[in-house]
Amino acid sequence: MRPGLLLSCLVLLLSSGCRKPPPLRVPVPSVTPRVRLGFQPPVGRVLTESQQASRAVEQDGQVLREEAELTTESRFATSEGGWLLTQSVTRAQRTRAGVAVEGWVDDVLLRFVLRLQLAADGAFVKLVSPESASEALRQSVPAGADAKALERFLAPEALEARTRREWEAKFGGLFQRHLSEGQRTWAVDTLPLGDTQVAYVLERTLQGTRDTEYGDAVVLSLKCLDSVPEDAPQELTDAWVAAGRPELTAGVTCEGEQVVAYGRFVPVSRELTVKARVGPAAWTVTMQSRAQALQEETP
Repeated sequence: MRPGLLLSCLVLLLSSGCRKPPPLRVPVPSVTPRVRLGFQPPVGRVLTESQQASRAVEQDGQVLREEAELTTESRFATSEGGWLLTQSVTRAQRTRAGVAVEGWVDDVLLRFVLRLQLAADGAFVKLVSPESASEALRQSVPAGADAKALERFLAPEALEARTRREWEAKFGGLFQRHLSEGQRTWAVDTLPLGDTQVAYVLERTLQGTRDTEYGDAVVLSLKCLDSVPEDAPQELTDAWVAAGRPELTAGVTCEGEQVVAYGRFVPVSRELTVKARVGPAAWTVTMQSRAQALQEETP
């Protein structure tokens, strides 16, 4: 320290009576970092994902386990001022009680191509050519097979409603906004369990960010609500009303995690385990997805 500066500091110290400066009366507010999750899909690339679903049904001391594994390829293109998402299944495999299940249902999945029209901000607009699923079913079902349940499942209106709900449950309310750690968003989701469909509010809480091979990503914890509290945030109530005020299933619980890259949109991973009781049966359903590769589209 230069002598002049040392003297100046000494003068200031003496003039204050050698007392420490009083503490600030107004605390400095802490700033919670915010993340903006935009929607810039990887146009011109092929996103390969693994999809897994398993369910265990326990009743009368017996447990039946079924599993399904899919490999999907997704492609984005600009369309109608927004985006067209095209998704196809390249591999399908099912097991029941640990034994591989072969059948024409897998052929339906391999023939069917799902096309979603999305708005510029990533909002679901419509399902393009939803009747193509019924056509794939007609081409695959063998003579004499009972396909009524699958016909209802793949009917155009039912397929569009379910696809919209699944997209909203995964991404609704996340895009084109700033999110802070601890912030919650909500979406209504349903899950078919046997002949019954359970409904719940999926609550997503931002836990922070994570570096992934697809870039920086937000990390969301997932859980289920089986009712709308009287003091619920307005956004939660709005989500329930927008879904048609469905009756929520008492006792349904779930937990999981979702990771979404936000520089360039990539659904890095998602896992959700749902537990519910339907009559005398206790159901446990786990759904997992994980990005496997993002490669340049070949001509």
